[in-house]
Amino acid sequence: MRSEDFELFIEAFGEATSRRPVPAESLAAYRGKLPDALLALWREEGWCAYADGLIWTVDPADYEDVLEEWLAGTPFAELDDFHVFARSAFGSLYLCGGKTGASVSLLCSIHAIDALKRELKPKSAEQVESSVLSFFGAAEPEHFDLTDERGAPLFKRALKALGPLTHEEIYGFEPAIVAGGNLRLENLRRVADHPHLMILRELSPPAMPFDDPELDRLMG
Repeated sequence: MRSEDFELFIEAFGEATSRRPVPAESLAAYRGKLPDALLALWREEGWCAYADGLIWTVDPADYEDVLEEWLAGTPFAELDDFHVFARSAFGSLYLCGGKTGASVSLLCSIHAIDALKRELKPKSAEQVESSVLSFFGAAEPEHFDLTDERGAPLFKRALKALGPLTHEEIYGFEPAIVAGGNLRLENLRRVADHPHLMILRELSPPAMPFDDPELDRLMG
């Protein structure tokens, strides 16, 4: 049975446009590491694409090394035990921590970590679960799209121009934004997500959402 939050998500994004069943061993591997509500969602829905691949629920194991690279050298590496549970068509990764819940996003295409200080404080198990449910319940398509230099949404135009993504692909900018590229449709390519995200991280460390002393206080 779907939660109220996930029903709201389906109203906004529609039913899954691609689905992979979640193996029992994956459910077992993340029991106690990720909220029960998320595991129930995996069991009932699978790992899925929604809105023609604008947003995906994913296997965290597929992104463990990518996540490690992007958090390396940042205070977030020590703040919590994070796992990727969703990603966007443009390679943004959405994280759930065992203590902080759905509190951090890696906006890889623009080389930034996004988080709110108030959301990084330790939470109870119920609050962690609520944060993940709220991620889905409050989601709107524009939250996961990118806009070009003129402020026009890119996803539907990329889908039309480049075709639909597989679960191992994203729309990536070439040249990368951090390397001087521009947020233009003509600069987007369909690329394998894993190598593209690893190369992006090699180009530059991500921008922090606030300064290190503030994170140090949260960790203390």
